[in-house]
Amino acid sequence: MHLPHPEILKALEPTHRLLLDDGKIQLRVTEASATRAVTEVIVGGKLSDRKGVSVPDSEIATSAMTEKDHRDLLAALDQNVDWVALSFVQRADDIAEVRKITRGRAGVLAKIEKPQAIGRLDEIIELSDAIMVARGDLGVEMPLEQVPGLQKQITRAARRAGKPVVIATQMLESMISAPVPTRAEVSDVATAVFEGADAVMLSAESAAGSFPVEAVSTMDKIAQQVEQDGNYLQIIHSQRTDPEATGADAISAAARQIAETLNLAAVVCYTTSGATGLRASRERPSTPLIMLSPVLSTARRLALAWGLHCVVSEDAANEDDMVDRACHVAHEEGFAKPGQRVIVTAGVPFGTPGTTNMLRIAFVGSDGRSAV
Repeated sequence: MHLPHPEILKALEPTHRLLLDDGKIQLRVTEASATRAVTEVIVGGKLSDRKGVSVPDSEIATSAMTEKDHRDLLAALDQNVDWVALSFVQRADDIAEVRKITRGRAGVLAKIEKPQAIGRLDEIIELSDAIMVARGDLGVEMPLEQVPGLQKQITRAARRAGKPVVIATQMLESMISAPVPTRAEVSDVATAVFEGADAVMLSAESAAGSFPVEAVSTMDKIAQQVEQDGNYLQIIHSQRTDPEATGADAISAAARQIAETLNLAAVVCYTTSGATGLRASRERPSTPLIMLSPVLSTARRLALAWGLHCVVSEDAANEDDMVDRACHVAHEEGFAKPGQRVIVTAGVPFGTPGTTNMLRIAFVGSDGRSAV
């Protein structure tokens, strides 16, 4: 069998496994060289063309990006995409390579689907803007029974770091050909939401399935129902981590606590880079979160994060303008009524990224356009 990837052959050693077509066929290497490998068939079957090959026991000494990936990434950046996802990440250097190309023009999302990535999870999370639990290939490369535990481990590690985490693959798989999901699939989606994932993602269900609208609608209804469950906030709050020792983190934590204690209508965050919005999202408050940013790309990118309602707005000129604008947006977006209170976080001097150092409580005026 011809394998057009010499880097895989170079990584193989005797006893290493090759998994073909999502693990349906399993081979074990008995002899290996840089140009060929002899294997024994552990689990046989019929193999057609254009099927994937996984090597769970081998670390491939090459970049996660091919030359074609590089060209495709540049083309995507020219189209002003909000996020790019890197598959088969093995090490933090894979993410660093992509970041050198994107240079902040798009968020970089690392897909965790290799055993090697699990052992370097903290390093990968640190360099990534978001994480995806890609359960399809992860379940091929690792024992299936380990995937649920790994999903929780990755989700909680991303939450501790304040990075959005997406759960993906086979969430409503049966809806590729059926208008309703199985009960187990509904429970799977609900579990991800209960765990505090920022997003749940469909794949073939909406890309190639017969019921794409129904699949999206079903997933949305499951997520909304979970968030109304009486146990939801208790579970979310039990996993809350202490803020980091920075002024911005302390203010985000304080804003959440004040909003919940005083039963405020909304938390309004001003942000340019998006860092303040992510800190507010990490707190998982029961109070609605509104993020105001003068940067369209920031607002679009952070729509991925848990609970953030992103609005593009001019930066505040002074403190009074900051409060008036926050109250007006909270009212216009349907989160606050005249007479209700909101809490506002921002940074002084205004318009300077990374300076979140202020919070203020304000009443929404009777006209809904200013603060009292």
